[in-house]
Amino acid sequence: MEIREQFVAFIHRLQDDICAALERVDGKARFVQDEWQRPEGGGGKTRVIANGNVFEKGGVNTSVVFGEVTDVMRQQLKISGQRWFAAGISSVIHPFNPFVPTIHFNYRMFELYDEAGHTIDRWFGGGTDLTPYYLDETDARHFHQTFKAACDAVDTTFYPEFKLTCDHYFVNTHRGHERRGIGGIFYDHKRAGENYTTTTWLTLAERCGYAFMDAYLPIVEKHKQDTFTPAHKHWQEIRRGRYVEFNLVHDRGTLFGLKTNGRIESILMSLPPTVRFEYNYQPAPGSDEDKLLQACLQPVDWANFVTEEERNAWAARTNTC
Repeated sequence: MEIREQFVAFIHRLQDDICAALERVDGKARFVQDEWQRPEGGGGKTRVIANGNVFEKGGVNTSVVFGEVTDVMRQQLKISGQRWFAAGISSVIHPFNPFVPTIHFNYRMFELYDEAGHTIDRWFGGGTDLTPYYLDETDARHFHQTFKAACDAVDTTFYPEFKLTCDHYFVNTHRGHERRGIGGIFYDHKRAGENYTTTTWLTLAERCGYAFMDAYLPIVEKHKQDTFTPAHKHWQEIRRGRYVEFNLVHDRGTLFGLKTNGRIESILMSLPPTVRFEYNYQPAPGSDEDKLLQACLQPVDWANFVTEEERNAWAARTNTC
């Protein structure tokens, strides 16, 4: 089986498994599938869940598309060649409860061909990141440790590199250094070479793709019954506004989809159902909302993070010895 066939089989299998897992957690809503065709070549399966017990809006999409390299693509995406092929899976999940984080992931491969149909370039990219509205430090640590383990199973140098890339990618640079969440992993344009094979990058995508369930679902189960107020929901919608800003201004996947005449409904599936844009809104200093915002202003070593409660407990045990 060719590498692109293996990758396509992987993303369709992962789509099925994640949708089934999210439906079990929600207990009410079911994914609705919209299968579409792209006139220029290829198509995809957009699956959307909405108005459930847990998930207000979410999608898990796959696409397998191809076509001619256009002048616009050459100029905007800095690529050459005659034809291209791209396959990927992407997801954004927006929960009702402000204490349940939003999550995003994307894993993809891209190939370029010359006039004779020979592959002249192939690269992989992907990542998963978490956007909480209220910071739970133990959740943040669990999330990062899960993806560190997934990366370490392939190469122990990957997690530090990909975390750093993620920390510096998901940033609303037009707002200074404000990150949209607490990061995760992110990598792009990874090719076979001296140290890594194509199989390396396929294996990484599979491990990290399936790590979604171990990383996210326990957090959802932990918080989906938490009590919240209109004030909590208000803050969630303020932060969702920042999410929208990043996706429309900076996100490479969104820009790629628009430059390649992608399906607009699938591209903008990532946007939350309700948001707020309030002039110069600032949370009260020292509040839980401010704590979240401060955590988004600089990278944190979440995989090795020790909470204040844990530090105090350790100190207390030490003093009694």
